[in-house]
Amino acid sequence: MAVGLSLQARANRQGGQGWVLGLANVWLLIVSLVFYAWGEVYLVWVMVASCLLNYAGGRWCEPGRPGRRAALIAVVAVNLALLGWFKYSGLAVELANRCNAALGHLFGGDIKWASVTLPLGISFYTFHGISYVVDVWRGKIAPSRSLRDFLCYSTLFPQLVAGPIVRYAEVAEQFVQRRVGAADLAEGAQRFIAGLGKKVLIANQVSVLADAIFALPEAGRTAAAAWVGVIAYALQIFFDFSGYSDMAVGLGRMFGFRFPENFNYPYAAGSMRDFWRRWHMTLSRFFRDYLYIPLGGNRHGALRTALNLLAVFALCGLWHGASWNFLAWGLFHGLFLAAERMLEPVTERAPGWLRPAGHVYTIGAVLLSWVVFRCDTWAQTWGYFRSLAGVTASGGLTAIPANVVTTGVLYALAVGLVLCAPWWPALRERSARGKFTADAVGLSEVCVGLAVLVLCLLAVGAGTHNPFIYYRF
Repeated sequence: MAVGLSLQARANRQGGQGWVLGLANVWLLIVSLVFYAWGEVYLVWVMVASCLLNYAGGRWCEPGRPGRRAALIAVVAVNLALLGWFKYSGLAVELANRCNAALGHLFGGDIKWASVTLPLGISFYTFHGISYVVDVWRGKIAPSRSLRDFLCYSTLFPQLVAGPIVRYAEVAEQFVQRRVGAADLAEGAQRFIAGLGKKVLIANQVSVLADAIFALPEAGRTAAAAWVGVIAYALQIFFDFSGYSDMAVGLGRMFGFRFPENFNYPYAAGSMRDFWRRWHMTLSRFFRDYLYIPLGGNRHGALRTALNLLAVFALCGLWHGASWNFLAWGLFHGLFLAAERMLEPVTERAPGWLRPAGHVYTIGAVLLSWVVFRCDTWAQTWGYFRSLAGVTASGGLTAIPANVVTTGVLYALAVGLVLCAPWWPALRERSARGKFTADAVGLSEVCVGLAVLVLCLLAVGAGTHNPFIYYRF
């Protein structure tokens, strides 16, 4: 049954509470628009236009309406065209100029092109809109009857600019019926502080080490330094992005919303398939449900499955940015996933004692992929790979600038490595069931949270602006 068929009726039955909730939604819409406009007021129209298009598209694609397939194609095409113009026009012009040069400038001189400013969060709110209209067309949800609530969903500021990718079906009911109690405020604040700590105390610190090592000249970058650099970057991108997701989930909880989880200890994965079940889970599910399965998934043989995976992850790479390195990063993961799928009959029979080998293989592959992701050009990428192999420099860690390896960076590196493993949830569960009471565990978490908050405020006050990595996607 479609989600949301009786949401308006339920809101009407709530009487006064529904009226208060409507005002709360209006307030959230206003502050979300102000939040977005604060960053780039002259591009807020792009987001508003996208939201209005998808709201109207949902009504056009409702089951029973004539021409709804054409409406779906048109709305999705306009969404992708908007995303393509702002995000990929520069790459398209570069490719056209290269092709023209290869043909001896058959079509005249190069195209002159001024760079187009990328609106904040356009990749995320575009995917929100596409998932909404497709789910309406499939009959999984009913189109929103309230423009106010749909705009609130589309612009909700905690997850607007860097995810998680929240589907309308996951929060539709919460726009007409939600409560915020003391427990929600406490749990939301705790989650927000945890995310803030990940960003400020770990990601920002290890980024100094990663940036310094990636900036070293190839001839002076030792193999040991190169491996330290890619490990530092792996920690930076994980704690930066999962930190933002935690903050979004926490803020949503304080407003009465329950957003989907986006990370589940990805560096504890035992295969690349497992990694993508744990890393940016809302993006993985989006590509699975709206691209991989419609392409045929794994229903048409091994070769077709491999091609589908390569296509999906090529687009996943390009979703992160208009760069050949991002495309290569996506294909890198697609190749590993296709190989794992083809070798599945063999790996399923592997003995249990080989599981650590799967974990080591996964971590190694993911670290190599982060080199491709982090570097801007192919020259930098191959240079860093040569450094990892130790063919361009020799020696120990002396290549790392001494002023970079501070006590704070070393602490952040150590704590980050420890927190990559899912020991904290296991310890919390065992402590609650063991000799420690739930109250004692809760009190310790409050104390740790307050300490983290104080440290974050001190670090923010003494530091410089360090934006989230995924803001640029």
